[in-house]
Amino acid sequence: MDAIDSGDLRDLYQEVIFDHYRRPRHFGHLPHPDRVAQGYNPLCGDRVEIELALGDDGVIRDISFSGEGCAISTASASLLTEAVKGKRVDEALALFGQMHGALVEGRPLDPGSAGKLAALEGVKQFPARIKCALLAWHTLRNALNRNAQVANTDTEN
Repeated sequence: MDAIDSGDLRDLYQEVIFDHYRRPRHFGHLPHPDRVAQGYNPLCGDRVEIELALGDDGVIRDISFSGEGCAISTASASLLTEAVKGKRVDEALALFGQMHGALVEGRPLDPGSAGKLAALEGVKQFPARIKCALLAWHTLRNALNRNAQVANTDTEN
């Protein structure tokens, strides 16, 4: 099998991001969420709300997001919902740590668990867009930790 060159991979990742922006998954509201958190990026005005339905076993049974944001913010939220649905809270928090580490600290994502999330790694080349990509992730972390504060990308680390 031929190796994929970096240009082809970049094109593939761009297509994943555009697809999730144009047709976001799990966009809307849950009828009876167990946890809800809001996030705000004052730099560009992106807003997101994450709603979770958890099972008694701590598994994310359903998830949704709503709000307004740029292509990166919306695609990241959509990819997040697909990545964490069906995961335990600790697994979802570990994915948050991976995404934060990849985009802020430049650590590589774990190929075994990243899947389509790898499409977001290219955002680290555009420092002004990192907060857009991480907004939904910080909001998810607040929802999982029952933190009622609005996730604000200016104050999150």
